[in-house]
Amino acid sequence: MTTEQLPVLAILGGTGDLGTGLARRWAQAGYQVIIGSRTQEKAEAAVADLQEVMAERGVAEISVTAMENLAAAEAADIVTLTVPFSHQVSTLELVKPALQGKILIDVTVPLVPPRVARVQLPEEGSAGQIAQNLLGEEVFVVSAFQNVAAAHLQEGKGVDCDVLVCGNKKDARAQVITLVEAAGMRGFHAGMINNAAAAEALTSVLIAINKQYSCHAGIRISGLEHAG
Repeated sequence: MTTEQLPVLAILGGTGDLGTGLARRWAQAGYQVIIGSRTQEKAEAAVADLQEVMAERGVAEISVTAMENLAAAEAADIVTLTVPFSHQVSTLELVKPALQGKILIDVTVPLVPPRVARVQLPEEGSAGQIAQNLLGEEVFVVSAFQNVAAAHLQEGKGVDCDVLVCGNKKDARAQVITLVEAAGMRGFHAGMINNAAAAEALTSVLIAINKQYSCHAGIRISGLEHAG
């Protein structure tokens, strides 16, 4: 697939470590990336910082632009949501019209401060399920990247962490797995959007491990040596 054929990617709430980490990896892989934020100024600052970091690493030619969240969602083919759980619903309500017929990669984890190392899933079952219920079946919600430490995404090397990819449409999951691989990780079909609850819950488990062992833990899928 040539650069001209690659989907345009938007990352809503993409100014934090997780969003900019994904942005730099996808941009370096040749994708056109839009960093979205609630304000144009914040998005532009994130893009400027990203371009400076990439230039320091000797990567001058990347396509990253800044827009407000709604404009970013309208301009993209695939949209990623990297906002805190408390802003998930309000952001999705804002951009819902722009998401129809598109894939939404929901990275939201239902963490409830201050006890973020304790699993506290919402009544709906998961943040991924909240997104699918709110957006309707014309938006293909895929839950992914919950178990990847943002600190690792900021690094210039591959990430020693696998990604569980959940969603109701297999083709949508497959497209997201392609993006997982472009970001330097392995992605796996992990079932319907209902199963997002498992990946989201694991995040609190990993936070507890990180605190105990002073690390940035991830997950690995074993037993694949003879997989067909």
